[in-house]
Amino acid sequence: MSNAPLTPANLRGAVDLSSLVNPRPAPQTAAAGGTASTVVLAATDASFTQVLDLSKTVPVIVEFYGSGIQPSLGPLIEQYGGRLVLATVDGGVNPQLVQAFQVQQVPTVAAVLGGRPVQLYVGEYPEEEVRGVLDQVLELAQQNGVTGTVPAGAAPSAEPVEEPLPPHHQEAYDAIAAGDYDTAIAEYKTAIAQNPRDHLAVAGLAQVSLLQRLDGLSAPEVRAAAASAPSDVDAQLAVADLDVSGGHVDDAFGRLLDLFPSADPEGRTAIRTRLLEYFEIVGAEDPRVIAARRRLTNLLY
Repeated sequence: MSNAPLTPANLRGAVDLSSLVNPRPAPQTAAAGGTASTVVLAATDASFTQVLDLSKTVPVIVEFYGSGIQPSLGPLIEQYGGRLVLATVDGGVNPQLVQAFQVQQVPTVAAVLGGRPVQLYVGEYPEEEVRGVLDQVLELAQQNGVTGTVPAGAAPSAEPVEEPLPPHHQEAYDAIAAGDYDTAIAEYKTAIAQNPRDHLAVAGLAQVSLLQRLDGLSAPEVRAAAASAPSDVDAQLAVADLDVSGGHVDDAFGRLLDLFPSADPEGRTAIRTRLLEYFEIVGAEDPRVIAARRRLTNLLY
């Protein structure tokens, strides 16, 4: 387990997960193991919007389990008296969430604050060490205004169902939930063709394109290829995708901007295009995007 402190930068740089899962909330379910709890719920690819909505009020810890490993954090989470909620995810049957959180093995533990993921740790550790990490999550949540609680005796509940999405957006979400990235990309492109100012479709297209590029890749192999070929644009673009998907936005921006001056014209075009996609994913108002956009502009002109 890393002893590096969690900081607000981890949250600001994380990828917005809202477009990686079906947007419609599902009914509340009991935690794995069959025991209902006010602070523990079972989450799936289809129901994860409930977790995203809840994380805007109270920090949510996400515990991936499977392959003979059962969730274990429930009793510890309950000791926090509703200041934390635990979402357990069976990694064997929820591939979208496994991909979104880059789960390589179980148990893997992350947090979601304000709809954005924060990677925590992989493996099993003594309770006192885990408690230290959870305390850091609470500190980070407070810095970002996520300070609500789940009242005793009341199960976590989703926000009211939102208005129906525009048809092409809904088709794209449904395709993402089914792992059909080609269809999702086509639906977003159609939405943009019909309304070039549809910024949600532009951001959605960037996010699902990232998912498609990452599909089936081995993170260790991608990073090894990038390390062995620091001037290879394709290799650096691939590892930048990993960085963005894992919330390491500064690393991705810095990697590509450092490479830009030495790249050939074709490589520069590829880097610029990929950076513009990342800007859509992270958000135009994010200070990291503002700084990176300024640096890219200086490199271009």
